[in-house]
Amino acid sequence: MDDLNDIRVFLTVARQRSFVAAARQLSMTAPTVTRAVGALEDRLGVQLLLRTTRQVSLTSAGAVYAARVGPLLEAFDAAADEVRAEEGEAAGLIRLNAPLSLGQRILPDVVSGFRAEHPGIAVSATLTDRFIDIVNDRFDLAVRISEPPRDKSTIWRKICRVRRMLVASPGYLATNGTPQTPDDLDDAACLAYDEEALAETWELTHAGKTRRVRAGKVLAGNNGDLIARLAENGEGVALLPFFIVDEALAAGHLVQILADWQPPELWLTLYYPPYDKLPMRVAKFSDFFEAYVTTIRLL
Repeated sequence: MDDLNDIRVFLTVARQRSFVAAARQLSMTAPTVTRAVGALEDRLGVQLLLRTTRQVSLTSAGAVYAARVGPLLEAFDAAADEVRAEEGEAAGLIRLNAPLSLGQRILPDVVSGFRAEHPGIAVSATLTDRFIDIVNDRFDLAVRISEPPRDKSTIWRKICRVRRMLVASPGYLATNGTPQTPDDLDDAACLAYDEEALAETWELTHAGKTRRVRAGKVLAGNNGDLIARLAENGEGVALLPFFIVDEALAAGHLVQILADWQPPELWLTLYYPPYDKLPMRVAKFSDFFEAYVTTIRLL
């Protein structure tokens, strides 16, 4: 089993191109990762990785070895999942990615509840608002908030629609007036929520009419909580999911505006690599996640 564990460590270093990043992903120390790769190289009698002060890369032998053993390790893990499934037991590691704001709000309770039911399953959660490459980044599943997916090469599971609304602070509205139509919005005061903190275009529809508003001329950010706080501070109008602004709305720090004008529909989805069949641990987490989300009515 030491050989198998060392191979797993080596492949993680090769993907991450970093001993430190691999150690973080594997919940190990960097020296332990270095020793595991060194032990594998010693047993094989070849150098697999080139180490420099800036990066780690594969040698020619390392590239050949990774290409051969990677699929074998995946097949080994799949076989273990199938055996556990036959016995009705779920175990193993789930590598999960989720948006930052949503993840902070619901994942602690989701993960704790799930682990209470399935103590044999470990969870590694990464939060980012960036739309990840789930295959190359080696996640088992990701939680996403996006328009209906068009990617045919991966698997998507729709959970529920995500409400969005235009909001502003009472102070901003007292100074600038309450917009009655999108044409009343000042584009210099429209705050953009974009994964790269760039400008975005809001498409708003009402009674068969569509208006487009450019946001982010002055302020843009890649995190919804940041944009919500800027709106609370009176910086302007923001278009945000309800779960980000619900507390500020209840406290009167933000007010919904232009409620009749709707943005394009967003969905909360679970997003998977192109599995032939969902691993048992992933399927069980997916079912638990969907059941939890549909009961809290936050979205």
